[in-house]
Amino acid sequence: MRVKALFALPLMAVAACSPSHADSPQSQIQQSRIQAQTVAPAAGQQRHPVSNLAVIPLSVGPHKFAVEVAASRAEQARGLMFRTQIGPDEGMIFPFDPPRPASFWMRNTVIPLDIIFIGPDRRVLNIAADAIPYDETPLSSLGQAAAVLELNGGRAAQLGIKPGDLVQWSVPGPAQ
Repeated sequence: MRVKALFALPLMAVAACSPSHADSPQSQIQQSRIQAQTVAPAAGQQRHPVSNLAVIPLSVGPHKFAVEVAASRAEQARGLMFRTQIGPDEGMIFPFDPPRPASFWMRNTVIPLDIIFIGPDRRVLNIAADAIPYDETPLSSLGQAAAVLELNGGRAAQLGIKPGDLVQWSVPGPAQ
């Protein structure tokens, strides 16, 4: 799964692999700060065996997940691409600081995913359910996203996750 930039429509294909505003110097500094806060493992921090990303607990209502944190530009660009499976209670979170409109696509993503857009209040904004593998159609947030959560396709419906549900997670270090 790759983060897709929100630029003028003719430029979308060119900028398709980058988070929006990722090339400004201020954004690069901010991204470095996010990466340092969210990727640096705390003592005893769990790492995912495939991605080597930090794994943190996350809950949506009563449902508990162990999610990989894709914090850096490179981690967000790769997302869950080329992965052939994730566990039923696993996923990946893409935190954004500051919150911004987000758009994802499924280029090189082998498994169907539910893409859950999370607002600054940490509530589900909208869900792009059962995103089709390899599809490059933009799937966008309905507002400013503070994060995006990816789960197995159909999992949100199976668990009854819906817009307005509270999503709770904390990252290692001062970003909590």
